[in-house]
Amino acid sequence: MQETRFLIVPLLQGFFWFDDGLQALLQKKGWGHVTRPQSMVMINILSGTVRPSDIARNLGISRQAIHSTINQMVEMGMLEMRDDPEDGRSKVAALSGMGEEMRMDANAAVEALSDELARRIGKANIAALHKAFAADWGAPPLTPEELGIAEPAAPAGKAKANAKAKRR
Repeated sequence: MQETRFLIVPLLQGFFWFDDGLQALLQKKGWGHVTRPQSMVMINILSGTVRPSDIARNLGISRQAIHSTINQMVEMGMLEMRDDPEDGRSKVAALSGMGEEMRMDANAAVEALSDELARRIGKANIAALHKAFAADWGAPPLTPEELGIAEPAAPAGKAKANAKAKRR
């Protein structure tokens, strides 16, 4: 992994390591190609986020993009859309029977990947990762003041872009 002082880089690299390994192992089990967005939808559903608008918000993409991804997954047989028990006007995504079978293979693959990572970096490091990620991080700071830093002046290019946008 690339060395950097920014924690977000190895976090993302670690996610890619797991997702790439998961996708390869699922393909070896006979499941077709699953894209990273489809994988992210599955992770959201398995962690209890089932409304397409909430999944889109979590992934930072448009509702149209998430509906396109979910529709692909429905066509592939991985998901089904059900009436939202809390709002009859809405639908929620759920694993289909095939999606449940895929989840079982995915769980086995993630366990195997976790065991391999423990072999590579040590069980103590895996335990430390679990402990750090299970800790209560609180809400993310959303302003420079929450971080105790002064708000920097906008770069000249940004100021020009903002001025043009205001004139429109």
